[in-house]
Amino acid sequence: MKTLLLCLLALFSIQSMAQAPLKIAVAGLSHGHVGWIFNRSDKKDIEIVGIYETNPDLVNLFMTKYKLDKKLFFTDLNKMLEEAKPEAVSAFGAINEHIAIVRACAPKKIHVMVEKPLATTFADAKEIQKLADQNGIQVLTNYETSWYASNQHVRDLVEQGKLGEIRKVMVNDGHQGPKEIGVSKEFLAILTDPVKNGAGALVDFGCYGANLMTWLLKGERPLSVTAVTHQNKPDIYKEVDDEATIILQYPKAQCVIQGSWNWSFARKDMEVFGNKGYAVAVSPTTVRQRLAEKTPEETIKLDPRPAPFTDPFSVLADVVQGRLKLEKNDLYGLPVNVTVVEILETAKESAKSGKTVYLKK
Repeated sequence: MKTLLLCLLALFSIQSMAQAPLKIAVAGLSHGHVGWIFNRSDKKDIEIVGIYETNPDLVNLFMTKYKLDKKLFFTDLNKMLEEAKPEAVSAFGAINEHIAIVRACAPKKIHVMVEKPLATTFADAKEIQKLADQNGIQVLTNYETSWYASNQHVRDLVEQGKLGEIRKVMVNDGHQGPKEIGVSKEFLAILTDPVKNGAGALVDFGCYGANLMTWLLKGERPLSVTAVTHQNKPDIYKEVDDEATIILQYPKAQCVIQGSWNWSFARKDMEVFGNKGYAVAVSPTTVRQRLAEKTPEETIKLDPRPAPFTDPFSVLADVVQGRLKLEKNDLYGLPVNVTVVEILETAKESAKSGKTVYLKK
């Protein structure tokens, strides 16, 4: 009887541990997407144990808006990591600060999730990958388009051979402009800083296409990158581009990425053309497709992706706690996202020189 009781207690303990919320800390409050983590009270898979932010105005704003305990806030990143003891950190500051977050977290075996893209330089991206490998941590990069059932459906068509070999991909992302849509002054300051953000629309929205194309081609790097950038609104965006077109050339395929702060309306859509058919991810849950020459185009309405895939923090919790294992070339994963940063850096080089840049093997 005693043995049975001990076994039951052990089993209960294991189940409790498996269901315990992931202890997570927030690094930065200036990114426009940070509100996501505070607006999920219906989910209990994470527990916020610390918040790092040096701007007192942002601290007061978030403390009031979300009724947060003042004890959660720290102005020193390392002190927060030592005292709050998070299992993971979600970064919501400038893109160029991601490397500092990983440098602080990796030796402590603390996992990290950043907002897209992974880094502003290829050197930083490679260092992040090295730190993650050396310390056995996960570093995820969150893209809204990773949540889209439509993109998954298109990829499934590719995997099933229904589109044939990919020949042409067009990815269109952007909106009217960050100032035009009313982002916060703190987020606008990041997006319009060529150091903090890496570039303007080229990085802010060009990264989506690089992420999706690298995923579709299972991690393959392009042969060359050609990019053109422009300032259509130099009075608003003095230091960065607001218009970017990037062409990725592969041995048998081409990808055209259009990242813009000049669209009439917000958009995030992808067109994939193979030598047998095509599919267009029109919205998160809508796909237009034509799979054979003599068949008409059809519109497919999809259900949203199942849990945890519509919530990046649920994905992070499931990955860290072992309930979810990412594919080698997952949209969130390091292999794909290091290549994304290489593509973006090469695109900036091409735009600056006015020439096509060929990637080293």
